Amino acid sequence: MSARRWCPALALAVVALAAAAAGEAAAARVRNADGRVLVMRLEGPVSPVTAEALVSATDRAEREGYRALVIEIDTPGGLESSMRVMIKRMLASKVPIVTWVTPSGGRAASAGVFVTMAGDIAAMSPGTNIGAATPVNLQGPMDSTMARKATNDAAAFARTVAAQRGRSVAWAERAVRAAVAASETEAVDLGVVDFVAATLPELLAKADGRTWRRGTERNVLHLRGLPYDRIEPGFRQKLLAILAEPSVAYILLMLGFYGLLFELQNPGAILPGVVGGICLILAFFALSTLPVNYAGVALILLAVVFFIAEIKVASHGMLAAGGILSMVLGSIILFQTEGARLPWTVIGGATLATATFFLLVVGAGLRAQRLAVRTGSKGLAGRRASVVERLAPSGVVRLGAELWRATAEEGDADVGSDVEITGVDGLTLRVRRVAKEARR
Repeated sequence: MSARRWCPALALAVVALAAAAAGEAAAARVRNADGRVLVMRLEGPVSPVTAEALVSATDRAEREGYRALVIEIDTPGGLESSMRVMIKRMLASKVPIVTWVTPSGGRAASAGVFVTMAGDIAAMSPGTNIGAATPVNLQGPMDSTMARKATNDAAAFARTVAAQRGRSVAWAERAVRAAVAASETEAVDLGVVDFVAATLPELLAKADGRTWRRGTERNVLHLRGLPYDRIEPGFRQKLLAILAEPSVAYILLMLGFYGLLFELQNPGAILPGVVGGICLILAFFALSTLPVNYAGVALILLAVVFFIAEIKVASHGMLAAGGILSMVLGSIILFQTEGARLPWTVIGGATLATATFFLLVVGAGLRAQRLAVRTGSKGLAGRRASVVERLAPSGVVRLGAELWRATAEEGDADVGSDVEITGVDGLTLRVRRVAKEARR
C-alpha cells in the first residue's frame, strides 16, 4: 500500500483511539463518582456568582453520575434573578438535591428560603433558622403598587416551589407576605423541612430511604454511609464574590473614571492611569455578572462630561447642576433589578465626591494654569526696572535687588529713568523706555 493510502488510514485510526480513550476516561469518572455524594457550600449573599456555582455543581453531579448533590446553605438572601436561575436548575436536576441549612448559627433568609424549599430533601442543623422572605428594595421602601406587585409575585413563586416539593404552601406564603421565620424544630413541625441533622453523615443517614421524584417517576435515596467529594470555590469565584456586590462594582467604576481623567489632565503621572485602568477593567468584569442598564453608564459618563465643561465654560452652575442630576439618575437606573439597586448613601457619597473633585480640585488646577507666569524668562516680561548705568544702548539696570545687563530697544535711557522689560536674551534684558506720563 502506498504512503498516500497509509496517511488517511493512520489519521482515522488515531482519531478513533483518541475518541475511545476519551470515552473510557469519561466512563471512569462516572464509575468513580457512582456511590458518592457531591457537596457544595452556598454562603453569603445570593448573586450571579452563587448561581453560577450551583449550576456548575449540578452539571458536574449529573455528568459524573453522583448519587446526590448536597447544598450547605447559610445566606441572608440576595438577588431575585439569581435565585430564580438557581431554583430553575434545581427543579430540572436529574440527580436528587439535598438542601441543608448549616452550621449552627446559620440561616436561610429571603432568597435562601426558596433555595432550601427547592431541595428534594430539606434539612437544618440545630441552632439555625429559616424565613422572612418578603421582597426588599435596597433603596428604601417601595410605593404601595410596586410593593404589592413584588410581594404577590414572590408569594406565587413560593407556593409553586413548596407545592412542587410537597412542603407547607401556607407557611411559604406567610414567609413572603408576613415575613415570618422559624427555628429548626418549628420548621420540621410546620412541614417546611424534613428533619434536623447536626453532621453530614447524620444528614445522609436520615435522608436514606426517602423518595424523590421527577415528573411521574419516583426513586428511593440510598445515601447512608456514602463517601463524599466537596467542591471548593476557585480563585475566580472568590474574586467574583467580592466584585459582584453592586456597591463594589459601582465604586470601582467611579475610581476608574477618576484615575483615567486625572491621568489625562496630568500626562506622565502614570500611577493614576494605571490604578484607574485596573479599576475600570475590574468594574466592567463585575458589571458583566450583574443586570446592568447601560443607559445608567451613559448618564454617568455624561455627568463627567458636564463637570469638565463646567470648569472650562462659564455656565453659572447650570452644567454642574446637570452633572449632579445626570449622576444621580444614572446611579439609580444603573442596575435593572430591585435587589441590585444601590443604596442612597453610596449614590449620594459618589455624587458629592465627584462634584467636589471636579469643581474644586480639577478646577483649581486649571485656574492655576491660566495664571500669569511669575518665574523664568517669561515671568520677567512686563516688569519695571530702574537704570543705574546709562543705556546707550547697553548698560545696567536694577530689578528689585539685582543688577542686570540691559539693552534699550528704542533710543538711549539716562540714569534714574524707568524702563519696561520686553524680553530676555540669555543674561541680557531687552528693555524700552517708559513714557513720562506713564511713570509712577
